[in-house]
Amino acid sequence: MVDTNKLTAVAKDVLFAPVYFYQGRKIKRDTVRLPEPHGERHGMVKLPKADGSSSEINTTLNLMVVGDSAAAGVGSQTQQEALVGKLIPILEQHQVIRANFAQLNWSLQATTGHTSFDILRRLYVLPAPEQPIDVMLLSVGVNDTTSNVSVQKWQQQIEDIINIAQRKFGVRELIFLSLPPMAQMPAIPAPLNNFVGAKASLLDEILQQVCAAHNGVHYMATDFARMIEEHANGDPIDIAVMFASDGFHPSSLMYGYWAQQIVETMTQLLDSSTA
Repeated sequence: MVDTNKLTAVAKDVLFAPVYFYQGRKIKRDTVRLPEPHGERHGMVKLPKADGSSSEINTTLNLMVVGDSAAAGVGSQTQQEALVGKLIPILEQHQVIRANFAQLNWSLQATTGHTSFDILRRLYVLPAPEQPIDVMLLSVGVNDTTSNVSVQKWQQQIEDIINIAQRKFGVRELIFLSLPPMAQMPAIPAPLNNFVGAKASLLDEILQQVCAAHNGVHYMATDFARMIEEHANGDPIDIAVMFASDGFHPSSLMYGYWAQQIVETMTQLLDSSTA
């Protein structure tokens, strides 16, 4: 049976193709190119004891954040205001982390514009770590969406990333962060936003399926509606506050809420694996 909904969608995309092309060119021409934030991209943090005791815990939590411009913190002035900068202080104070680890060793390997292929190539080039990575966070997919990567290539490259992360880096818990709501990005006008949003949703669905098929690999569905609700506190707000001045990247505000959700996922995984 012919899927009439799919045919209608294809016909609509063909009809709007010149509009998509024009709007895409205009975004590339007019959107402000924000730089990656300044600041440290690796560090070691001593963790206070969870109960204030003097008992010795020698375990190190090795964390690596890998990916694209969102992982790199574009949209913030400094790394302290970006994703990793928001993430580390929350981890330092979390009871599960402090109860199981004496220190946190972290590194950031992320670059603006990186696609799944670029990330895969970076993981091949990086030297193998001295100690296995306990948690690797991966932000990927936005640039694959805008570069119109095929579904087949996307799936294969995610599979390859998982393989090298586990084989070369010894990753214990690999967490892929969901693609953002691209249809809601202020920088992308209608009708292009719906077209891009649909492609991002398709890649996100594939990402979920691949993650579900591998042990030690997790898909984290970022709850953007919850971010809005928590920040609004019952009052109406403009979703634009969650985005940087380019209307495309997260704002420091969004990075803070995002980091909180990531820590919740990380600690659930680490708590269950150390129990």
